[in-house]
Amino acid sequence: MDRKTIVFATDFSNWSDEALGYAETLASRDGARLLIVHVTEPTTVLGEGAFYYGVPTVDRGVLRESLEKVRPHDPSISCEHRLIEGNPAEALVELAAQEHADCIVLGSHGRTGLPRVLMGSVAEHVVRLAHCPVMVVKKSAAQTVGA
Repeated sequence: MDRKTIVFATDFSNWSDEALGYAETLASRDGARLLIVHVTEPTTVLGEGAFYYGVPTVDRGVLRESLEKVRPHDPSISCEHRLIEGNPAEALVELAAQEHADCIVLGSHGRTGLPRVLMGSVAEHVVRLAHCPVMVVKKSAAQTVGA
């Protein structure tokens, strides 16, 4: 029997927390393992090896600790953690392909208008690039109030 894999992407936001519940439900229903992933973007390098001054260096140890804390509520669900570097959408899709994932689950901030134009949408890029089904969990109505 093939081992089923669900890639769950987290950016440690409330939207990711909500999406974890959906990923956990799918994993439980299908007897799949959860591959819990955080993608960190590489430090921006400008010409002649100069680093962009506005972006603080990311402490991979802190990220690893945060990632290890993201776990399904049901301890019977098998999970593995991966901290990877790259363009978030491309790295997720590549990992899903390497792992022969059955599905990718991620939260969406639901940005619209200028913020979406300026920042892009990781979820939109994943949907476009992925070779497996993608579940995008938008923020709930409760989170929308007061947001």
